[in-house]
Amino acid sequence: MLALVNTQMLLQAKCFQRLAIPSVVRLLHKDYKSVTPQNFSDYESMRRDFKLKVPEYFNFAHDVLDQWTNSEKAGKKPSNPAFWWINGKGEEVRWSFEELGSLSRKFANILTEACALKRGDRVIVILPKIPEWWLANVACLRTGTVMIPGTTQLTQNDVLYRLQTAKAKCIITNEELAPAVDAIASKCEDLHSKLIVSQNPREGWGNLKEMMKHVSDTHTCVKTKHDELMAIYFTSGTTGSPKMTGHTHSSYGLGLSINGRFWLDLTPSDVMWNTADTGWAKSAWSSVFAPWTQGACVFTHYLPRFESTDILETLSKFPISVFCSAPTGYRMLVQDDMSSYKFKHLKHCVSAGEPINPEVTEQWKQRTGLDIYEGYGQTETVLICGNFKGMKIKPGSMGKPSPAFDVKILDANGNVLPPGQEGDIGIRVLPDRPFGLFAYYVDDPTKTASTLRGNFYITGDKGYMDEDGYFWFVARADDVILSSGYRIGPFEVESALIEHPAVVESAVVSSPDALRGEVVKAFIVLNPEYKSHDQEQLKKEIQEHVKKSTAPYKYPRKIEFIQELPKTISGKIKRKELKKKEWGTI
Repeated sequence: MLALVNTQMLLQAKCFQRLAIPSVVRLLHKDYKSVTPQNFSDYESMRRDFKLKVPEYFNFAHDVLDQWTNSEKAGKKPSNPAFWWINGKGEEVRWSFEELGSLSRKFANILTEACALKRGDRVIVILPKIPEWWLANVACLRTGTVMIPGTTQLTQNDVLYRLQTAKAKCIITNEELAPAVDAIASKCEDLHSKLIVSQNPREGWGNLKEMMKHVSDTHTCVKTKHDELMAIYFTSGTTGSPKMTGHTHSSYGLGLSINGRFWLDLTPSDVMWNTADTGWAKSAWSSVFAPWTQGACVFTHYLPRFESTDILETLSKFPISVFCSAPTGYRMLVQDDMSSYKFKHLKHCVSAGEPINPEVTEQWKQRTGLDIYEGYGQTETVLICGNFKGMKIKPGSMGKPSPAFDVKILDANGNVLPPGQEGDIGIRVLPDRPFGLFAYYVDDPTKTASTLRGNFYITGDKGYMDEDGYFWFVARADDVILSSGYRIGPFEVESALIEHPAVVESAVVSSPDALRGEVVKAFIVLNPEYKSHDQEQLKKEIQEHVKKSTAPYKYPRKIEFIQELPKTISGKIKRKELKKKEWGTI
């Protein structure tokens, strides 16, 4: 597999010739000593020589997971399990690749036999971080069914919309969400199978735990073409209802090998912990495909919510070597007292989902000695840009393009802009569409077509590239603030705000103004020590701080102190909600 090429070959930039992934897996799994971290000192040569031939047929379960199973049987896999689950209550699950294979084949038989699902049928999976979620992923791969993950925070109406829109034939969930499904099931004419993960029976539902006790683990994985639909992720746009982002067996199954090898820097000796919710595409990135591509151990801790003390204790107690969390998570961690924790095994930290403030990365390094390697991507893509091991990190930058993508900054007409000029972040898709990009928005050709501008896919994000080829995020296209003729990105203002000791978190949006049209407004969560201070005087101090930290015209003319910021389950700040609050009161 591309992700398992040895270091010397990488340094010589000869490993990126046109190799079919499955054959490379079988070849390189013979020598695990060759699977070592890569220093990307020759970044430009690596990008220039990168080539990957996508095979006609590819199935991650068969061509990757089962290959690791074969290697385990031959005694060539390190002692780490493939999957390691804890819940903080003393319960623990460890599976080897062989055990993962056996259990997922049982699950696959339940889908095809008990649920009568056929290749291409759609399955909605709404489960928290429990082992069955991982089995569902692999079982859907083995059967050729299309998995549609959803967060457990979905409401009854959310579930109804997804079932109806996706025409899903099966839903897999737990006791908490089952009543909501029962309440709307009669409105979903395609739905004919319901599986529940529970210790207790429920009328009308197949009890997965009981069924797994009695089903065979003999199952033949379907032979899927690389461009068959593999998964659908519902993702919200700036307007309208959530849209269905369709990924094929190659776009995620192969594409995320780039994440595992180049950004996460994983080897079979690593234990990888990603804190993302199971309903977010980041779980596919760093809790399924990227680590298992590398033969690394997927670690997860089932926590009801992100608590910094629990996270720090887990990082200290378990041999986690690679850690991934959203910027919000890192912000919470550095606010805690980390002095009593020792992270003996931790060697590589990454972040994605939103830009991470330089102040947070600096505090993290002071307390752990480790950098945070930021990565940039979308539900529609794999890693677009990243900070890779061996590269100089420019705090606040998203790094340089991954080897799979040709990334440019574009103007409104699709022309490539020079360094230093702000524009739309785009990925070249013509004449050859890169394999790490989504296939299309399901049942929405108009929306799919709208993402194209000339030869490029438009991400919907604004940014710029500096003279050294590093990319910098400015804002979502609809988050840019236009004030008195100036274009202001919220991220830069938020980065300045968090440097002030009174600020724990902030979110910056536009606010209506009679004179300037709109101005910068900051919603700020205060450090408890500052809540007793004179609020108006504190606002002035914060405003003066921002004027000194960045261009004076960017300072927040309006400030509101709030108890907490609205966030998605994945930790992203809901700026649209705050912006709506502002503009809805005109």
